Amino acid sequence: MARIVRYGADAGPVAIYFHGVPGAPEECARFDAAARADGVRLLGIDRGSLADSLGDDAHFSRLADEVAALSDGGPLHLIGFSLGAFVALRVAAHLGVGVASLDLVSAAAPLELGDVLDEMAGKPVFAMARRSPRLLGVMTAAQGWLAQVAPGRLFGMLFATAAGEDRALAADPAFRSMIGEMLRQALGPGRPGYLRDVQAYVAPWAGRLGAVAAETRLWHGREDNWAPPAMADSLARVLPAVSQIEIEPGLSHYSCLFWSLPRILARIGDQRG
Repeated sequence: MARIVRYGADAGPVAIYFHGVPGAPEECARFDAAARADGVRLLGIDRGSLADSLGDDAHFSRLADEVAALSDGGPLHLIGFSLGAFVALRVAAHLGVGVASLDLVSAAAPLELGDVLDEMAGKPVFAMARRSPRLLGVMTAAQGWLAQVAPGRLFGMLFATAAGEDRALAADPAFRSMIGEMLRQALGPGRPGYLRDVQAYVAPWAGRLGAVAAETRLWHGREDNWAPPAMADSLARVLPAVSQIEIEPGLSHYSCLFWSLPRILARIGDQRG
């Protein structure tokens, strides 16, 4: 069973948040007050706590069962950020009409949908995952050590190419602290889940998207160099039920998350009846 981190209201519609990679469900903490104000139960799933070693279809089916059990029989809303959008899509494909809405923020689309890998800040990680999972394990072990002993140095390496409004975020001490804790968790006890998700992501999976029945909204920053905006366009072309695509000028990866999540929660809250 996955560890669940709970934010927001004590009752109301359920929104399940799928964090990025590296990432942690505590990313939701920033939106606790907004979720409470909108009457939304915001639940973050700690995928690093899952014991599965392979991101195969059975893994996503089991995760979908866990997500369905969190709905309490009511509407279920899924929110995926960055590579967490990949996981949200795989889960949504298993849940079918059981998902009321699907919001994908700074979404990492299937690599086979377009030649964008060279534009991605995470290209070295994804290329290594394709070429040598063993070397990826060695690299992430080194990153995990660095996250413990010199988190500022690791942060500087990851955000050296920050673009758009992410550059201002990278200078914010509160943001640096949040990312530092996220990295310690994701590259420490959550490292097996990190490796599982990355290796599953770089394998072909676009063929699963036809089974995503939920109404889908895409939120992306025009300056995103982690998941280039072309990825939102690719998803819009192949997902069956895209009702909205927002590509915001000036925003990048995390800045798009911080801009879009309050809007997503407000919409979900308006549906609580």
